Amino acid sequence: TPDAVAPVTEHDGERLQKVLARAGLGSRRVCEDLIAAGRIRVNDEVAVLGRRVDPVADRITFDGVPVVTRTDLVHYLLNKPRGVVTTAHDPQGRPTVLGLVPDDPRVFPVGRLDLDTEGLLVVTNDGELAQALTHPSLGVEKEYLAEVRGVPSPGDLRRLREGIDLDDGPTAPAQVTLADDHDGNAAISIVIHEGRNRQVRRMCEAVGHPVRRLVRVRIGPVRDPALAPGTWRVLTPAEVRALHAATATRPGPAPARG
Repeated sequence: TPDAVAPVTEHDGERLQKVLARAGLGSRRVCEDLIAAGRIRVNDEVAVLGRRVDPVADRITFDGVPVVTRTDLVHYLLNKPRGVVTTAHDPQGRPTVLGLVPDDPRVFPVGRLDLDTEGLLVVTNDGELAQALTHPSLGVEKEYLAEVRGVPSPGDLRRLREGIDLDDGPTAPAQVTLADDHDGNAAISIVIHEGRNRQVRRMCEAVGHPVRRLVRVRIGPVRDPALAPGTWRVLTPAEVRALHAATATRPGPAPARG
């Protein structure tokens, strides 16, 4: 009689601890300890030592957060300069963000920054992470530094924090602080988790302080004040896991105000 076919999980693929180590979770010994502690799941099942996996086909999580094991995925952090559009192609021939990152593999920007808005943008070919970062109910915090005309009063700041009635509905509560005040103008830090078109600009205009310059300085847990405008770098495995974790732990929407 022919030999029985060996189970895939025992004889095919790579050892799980090797895949986890390559993904940046630590040494193989550390990864073995994570497996032994029951903190690693493969396809929603608690993994055991000796498990073999397919890094492309199997879904692996650490404490419920996806671990990126596919070697064909790339994650770039780009500091978008003013005057560059956040699209793959522009009919008007303006420079695009994809012209600032490598051509291969093919990637796409996650979310959008307006033509005149600067700052951090994730560019990737990781569809799962992109969907999580842009999903309305899972969107991570984005922090902006807005230089505005005039100096917002405490009442203006309170309105921004509590929510502004815009033409497409009220904004969610935001974290707003006065960051700088000089020469009759000011800079304010605004943290939101929504992704409406030109939202920060419209919020500031609504309280009478139009934006003069707008820079996104943080996406969830990721910031990099040393990244020069127009340049990019590869996100570390820890940063990619932190972005996944941020989408997994977003609180639900705040109860409606009476």
